[in-house]
Amino acid sequence: MISRITGKIIEKGDNYLMLDLNGIAYQVLVPPAVMQRIGDCSGVGESISLRTFHYLQTDQSKSVPVLIGFINEIEQDFFEVFITVSGIGPRAALRAINKPISEIARAIDEGDLAFLKALPGIGEQRAKEIVAKLQNKIGRFGLIQDQTPKTGSTLTKDIAEEALAVLMQLEYKKTEALSMIKKSLELFPDTNTTEELLNLVYKQRKIK
Repeated sequence: MISRITGKIIEKGDNYLMLDLNGIAYQVLVPPAVMQRIGDCSGVGESISLRTFHYLQTDQSKSVPVLIGFINEIEQDFFEVFITVSGIGPRAALRAINKPISEIARAIDEGDLAFLKALPGIGEQRAKEIVAKLQNKIGRFGLIQDQTPKTGSTLTKDIAEEALAVLMQLEYKKTEALSMIKKSLELFPDTNTTEELLNLVYKQRKIK
């Protein structure tokens, strides 16, 4: 089983990368949401390392090995959870994940059928099945930092990392600290210092 692939990008399509590994070219299929993130930082001629989901696509006469690529483990984990829904195989999931994974996770958790129905290949019945199968089980994926970068996003990332370090020193669990930071930044997106952010986290805990 191929679990990771590292090579030079020699071709990019809408939903795939062609990678050269010492003269051998591999095609790696990539969900649109992940491809958008790759496009922000890697181009033809550059090297890239991807985690891969490797499976055999079979029909009546042949079996074809397929690689689906992800930037990190948590993206791959979401994909593997998503395909546990009845009727959603790897190819269907590959096509459907065309929005940031954090937004899809939020829609599932909130039972937002309208959002899910808008994903390619996901009709109303399939959206209901996704919610029934996965609701309240995928909260961790809502913390993925996969939205399109906005002005000032580097500053926000920096203060969030500093706040996380402080909270972990205060013996908060990492998942709890990330959740509090994320909620505070969603409520007050113009926060621009670590001190402000920590004060907001404190206020949010007092409200609970």
